[in-house]
Amino acid sequence: MSDTAAPGSAVGADALDVSVAHPARVYDAWLGGKDHFAADRAAAQQVATTNPGIVPSVRSNRAFLVRVVRHLVEEAGIRQFLDLGTGLPSANNVHEVARASAPDARVVYVDNDPIVLVHARALLTGDAGTVDYVDGYIRDSDAILSAAGRTLDLSRPVAVMLLMTLQFVLDEDGPAELVRRYLDAVPSGSYLVISHPASDGGEHAVAANQGTARYNQMVATPMKRRSRAEFEGFLEGLELVEPGVVHMSQWRPAPDDDIPARPSPAYCAVARKP
Repeated sequence: MSDTAAPGSAVGADALDVSVAHPARVYDAWLGGKDHFAADRAAAQQVATTNPGIVPSVRSNRAFLVRVVRHLVEEAGIRQFLDLGTGLPSANNVHEVARASAPDARVVYVDNDPIVLVHARALLTGDAGTVDYVDGYIRDSDAILSAAGRTLDLSRPVAVMLLMTLQFVLDEDGPAELVRRYLDAVPSGSYLVISHPASDGGEHAVAANQGTARYNQMVATPMKRRSRAEFEGFLEGLELVEPGVVHMSQWRPAPDDDIPARPSPAYCAVARKP
């Protein structure tokens, strides 16, 4: 989510400020990855101390990604995915999960963190013309959709994925309108897959909101938790897929899935464009 560049990128290593934590790298630290720096690790640790549910929550989000991609490929017949705000590559990336069931699946990843870009070019690979990475802000929807059209056929159904991404689009930037612009560009039968940190949601909300306040003190790109009502606004006009709006660990879990005892409050949903 930054404007700086990673070593080896086109912008140059001297532009990378590793003293400032950045969202994709903090998330990588929570996932137990290794593609982050001391500032990212410090931010991740301090937020997790304030909000102990954050680590199980982000790991639930990754497991949700795997389950929902399999569902969309195997049960809904989706073969195209636009992953907005993909973050650093990890295990079970969208194209790997999708192509395990449907080798003809096509995926476009979008992010603007230069370290993500470097890793994506190396790791998010597939057959020519089937997997692409777009370096850009998700707010630049026209540019993103134009670039995605090199790989995806936008006249056919697409799964638009916004997993733990819209919290970085503040209210003044119109997150609901942004979602609508992407959905307006894809046809009936497309899907919206979305997860988002919650500002409400029971006894753990106080710690979660305190953790977000700490996060915003330490990380370059601020985030905002939203209420269930605000989250449901992103789904307006769409057909919710069962079980509706739930925490990520509650969306069609397998019998042997690990359900965290104390997840950070968050919502997820899968919805079809009629």
